[in-house]
Amino acid sequence: MREQKPVLTQDVINLYDHFTHGGMDRRVFLDRLTRLVGGAAAAQGALALLQSNYAMAQVVPENDPRLMINTLTYAGPNGPMSGYLCRLKGGAKRPAVLVIHENRGLNPHIRDVTRRLALDGFLAYGIDALTPEGGTPADEDKARDMFGKIDINKTGENVAAAVGVLAKHAESTGKVGAVGFCWGGGMVNQVAWRAPELAASVPYYGIQPPLDKVPLIKAAMLIHYAGTDERINAGIEAYRKALTDAGKTFEIFIYEGTQHAFNNDTGAARYNKAAADLAWGRTLAHFRKYLGEPPKGA
Repeated sequence: MREQKPVLTQDVINLYDHFTHGGMDRRVFLDRLTRLVGGAAAAQGALALLQSNYAMAQVVPENDPRLMINTLTYAGPNGPMSGYLCRLKGGAKRPAVLVIHENRGLNPHIRDVTRRLALDGFLAYGIDALTPEGGTPADEDKARDMFGKIDINKTGENVAAAVGVLAKHAESTGKVGAVGFCWGGGMVNQVAWRAPELAASVPYYGIQPPLDKVPLIKAAMLIHYAGTDERINAGIEAYRKALTDAGKTFEIFIYEGTQHAFNNDTGAARYNKAAADLAWGRTLAHFRKYLGEPPKGA
């Protein structure tokens, strides 16, 4: 019998997006996926492409000898917070970047992204927004369920407090930026108005902030969107207008033909290398411009 090959149509990708952002349990998702792709074998093949494969996409090894890595904890206004702090060895002062994860928590992919920023010379901090709930679990489905239950405003206050912590760190220049993806992109938009000391902000395909909060933003904004992302993109033009009317410094880039999560190189179905590389290059340039050029060595 010929092996069934998965058909990753837009309907399949939209279904997965719905599943990963809540409102659907795993059994219902798998039943619908099986019907869409035409059988259980094809569904398993599609799922392998849709889900994360952390080992294949690792860019910077956890034991890279150039890096100093440790856990940084602080007292948030609504509970203790913890995260993954990375920087080049040597103790030099560096611009700091807060890295905010997707709705899977501080997983191996976000740790890898944090290490990538560290190798570019930044004091990089991958926060775990689930710290007050016991931290990010290994099970991604459990992590997604946890995100559906947390208080987003209290979490936003906790995450925004990291900006002041990083500004005062002994190896920080005092300049702090933030980058986040998906859920973390929406949280970066929230941190931008909650933390006026934030100098540069880069949300990737994140939900827009309440428009009445836009005047509070002080950070220079670089905003990335996928071309095919109906749920998130519905708010782009209103956000653009609010930023323009408030006289904010911002750029918006929409990467045509890409899917939500196009930057995440652990998911083969939605990752777009060309767009991811372009967006990442723009992200690094944005941080260098508004945070300062980081030292490269010890």
